[in-house]
Amino acid sequence: MKVLVTGGAGFIGSHIVDNLVNEGIETVVVDNLSSGHRSFIPEDVSFYQADLNDDSLEDIFKKERPNYVIHQAAQVDVATSMEDPTGDARTNILGTIRLLQLCRDYGIKKIVYASSCAVYGDAGDCSIKEGFSINPLSYYGMSKYTPEVYIRLFHNQCGLPFTILRYANVYGPRQTPKGEGGVISIFLEKMRNDEPVTIYGDGRQTRDFVYVKDVANANVMALQKANNEILNIGNDTKTSINELFHHLQTLHGSTHSPQYKPSRAGDIMYSRLDSTKALNRLGWTPTHTLEEGLIETINTH
Repeated sequence: MKVLVTGGAGFIGSHIVDNLVNEGIETVVVDNLSSGHRSFIPEDVSFYQADLNDDSLEDIFKKERPNYVIHQAAQVDVATSMEDPTGDARTNILGTIRLLQLCRDYGIKKIVYASSCAVYGDAGDCSIKEGFSINPLSYYGMSKYTPEVYIRLFHNQCGLPFTILRYANVYGPRQTPKGEGGVISIFLEKMRNDEPVTIYGDGRQTRDFVYVKDVANANVMALQKANNEILNIGNDTKTSINELFHHLQTLHGSTHSPQYKPSRAGDIMYSRLDSTKALNRLGWTPTHTLEEGLIETINTH
C-alpha cells in the first residue's frame, strides 16, 4: 500500500503521516508549504513541494503511483475566505477537482477527504448529525462542501471510492495560530508572549474541540473502512470560548483578562458534532479529553 497525503507537511496532515509511517505504510507527501513545514515530515518520506493546481502534480502521480489519497491540503482560514473568496475557491474547490481527475486517471483505490463542521452553518445549540441541512455561513464552509459534491459525482461517474470526514475544531501540537479551529494556538501564543487575548463576540459561542491525534487516527482507519460514507469527527462536547480561555489561563498561568471585540463575518454561534456514525462505521471514538489534549499541546510548545 502506498498513500499520498496532500497537505502532509501541515498541522493535521503531518500527524496522519506519522501514523502511516508508524504502521509501516509507504507514504508520499505533497505540500506547497504555504502553512506547512518540511521539518514535520520524516526524512525518509518522499516529499514534493507542489500546489494542487500545478502541472507537476500529474508527474508526481505518474512517478509514485499511489494506491490511496488522503486529501488534507486546503485554505483553512474563515476570515481569509471572506476577504478573498476567489482564492479560497481556487485552492479548495479547483484544487480538489484537479486532484480527483488524477485519482480517476491513475486508478486510485480510495480518497479520504477532510471536510469541516463549517458546512452546517449555525444549526443551533444541539448535537449535529450528518443528515442536518447544509447551510454554510462563510465562503470557507462552502468551499469545503462543494468538493464533497464533486467527490460523490466522481464516485457515481467513475466508481472512485471515498470517505468524507467532517471535522469539528481540531487542535493540538504543530497548529499555527491562524485558521479554522486555531483559537487554541492563537490564545497560547498570546499567553506565551504575555499579551492579552482577544475574544470576538461575547465568548459564549461554543465549539467542539477534537484532538489532532484522534483526527489522524480517523483518517488512517478510513482507508479501509466506511466506503462512500460521510462521517462527523468530533467529541460531541460543547465548550464556550470563555470556558476555553479560563482552561488555558489556569494551565498556562496567564494573568491577563481577555479583550472583547465584535463578532466577525462568517463566525458560527454554536457547533458540536455527533460522531456516533464514525463509531459504527469506523470503530472510531476520540481518546483524548479536552484537558488531556490541552496539557499535551502546552507541553509540546
